Amino acid sequence: MPWLIILLGYLLGSVPTAWFAGHLLRRQDIRRMGDGNMGAANAFRELGAATGIFVGLVDAAKGALTIVLARYAGVSQPVVMMAGGAAIFGHNFPVFLGFRGGRGESTAIGEFLVLMPYPILLAAGPAILTLIFSRNVVITSAVLFIPMVFISWLIGVPGYLIAYSIILMVIVALTHFFRVRLTPIRITVKSDKNP
Repeated sequence: MPWLIILLGYLLGSVPTAWFAGHLLRRQDIRRMGDGNMGAANAFRELGAATGIFVGLVDAAKGALTIVLARYAGVSQPVVMMAGGAAIFGHNFPVFLGFRGGRGESTAIGEFLVLMPYPILLAAGPAILTLIFSRNVVITSAVLFIPMVFISWLIGVPGYLIAYSIILMVIVALTHFFRVRLTPIRITVKSDKNP
């Protein structure tokens, strides 16, 4: 049972929301548009605000649903967290699309909303303002995730959850670094805005 729950988390994470949106709206692979990331931020820029928000919500739901289902299955807390990690891994390296996906930010946020809702909600206000004024997802993620760790510590969130949140943040950051910073030449086609 534990391995089935972890596998389910990976498969849920692998559902390529932005890829579907790109094909339905533009008949293009979102990974060959904009910055090449298969996530909400790229969908927002290339497919429009409403689509980007929808993609972000669905990607967050993948993470949240993974945690909820794992808990419902009655598995141990370490298995719940491994299933959540598998969902992030699935989003970043989806089996359905040659293991090239997004960075996992929205999926991680969905997991945090279930596992540690108060810290992520308290950090959300400054993060949203940062996004509005800076339009920079990387800076916004830092403003969201880093204070969340300190807020978690201040309000007494269990240490294993704080450590888990840090691990997920590191996975997101490393995926961003290696995919975007070191391989920008993979982005070969810009979106066609013409009808």
